Amino acid sequence: MSTIRPSRGYRVFQGVNGVILTLVVLITLYPFVNIVARSFSGEKEIRAGDVTLWPKGFDLTTYEIVFSDSMFWRNYGNTVFYTVVATAVAMVLTTCYAYVLSKHHLKGRGALVGIAVFTMFFTGGLIPNYVLITSLGLKNSVWAIALPNAISVFNLLVMKAFFESLPSELEEAAQIDGLSTYGTLLRIVLPLSKAVVATMVLFYSVSFWNSWFSAFLYMDRSELMPVTVYLRNLLAGATGGTAAGAGTENLTQVNANIQAVTIVLTSLPILCVYPFVQRYFVSGVMLGAVKG
Repeated sequence: MSTIRPSRGYRVFQGVNGVILTLVVLITLYPFVNIVARSFSGEKEIRAGDVTLWPKGFDLTTYEIVFSDSMFWRNYGNTVFYTVVATAVAMVLTTCYAYVLSKHHLKGRGALVGIAVFTMFFTGGLIPNYVLITSLGLKNSVWAIALPNAISVFNLLVMKAFFESLPSELEEAAQIDGLSTYGTLLRIVLPLSKAVVATMVLFYSVSFWNSWFSAFLYMDRSELMPVTVYLRNLLAGATGGTAAGAGTENLTQVNANIQAVTIVLTSLPILCVYPFVQRYFVSGVMLGAVKG
């Protein structure tokens, strides 16, 4: 059995395409590799600009300062807890709201969409939000972080559009089989929506993981702070000449590479989780779902 050989032009295209994509990958990776190298380098080498892709004057002073502080691990645990709870709340509310908005026969659907879109452009402001959270008794709790940011309108509209693209025949068949609205959502719609659900989970998780201002605003005790606030205080202490949030006996070294260390420590968990979620972005979950 003969095989069709690719033409010369196609082979040239593959080669050029491979070279271009390789260059794009290298350009994308270079800043992060440089940050990692700086986080392990010494003060003198960083100031001299000698650090590129490999650490120079290998030094773990900043990591030792951070890891030896029990408050760092306490705040890191807070970050994990806040991210898990806030992401779960956000996904439940966003999924339910998006599923409702995807039904064109729903009375008042236009008003509900308008209310959501309105909040994209207008907010109550920082002071009214602070007064609201305080009057509701949500300060110093995970709900001060989770509830005000529970629904991202952009994520809501993306999920709404995805639900609208699902074949209506699937839900009609589920109703004939006796499934309720919630049963249809849980047993039919969500299993077919793994791609968008995984994407939204990643978006929300990254947002809550990197968030620091809400905790900085609504948390009064250091033991309740997430790790982003801890690292922010460490950076402020290094650049300001005083240690804020962590004791530093070698402030010069911290001042030289604290930015690199904070970037590595905050981005590493997300980088570890991303490969397990990325496969859903390209999976054809609807392929063959409806037979014509």
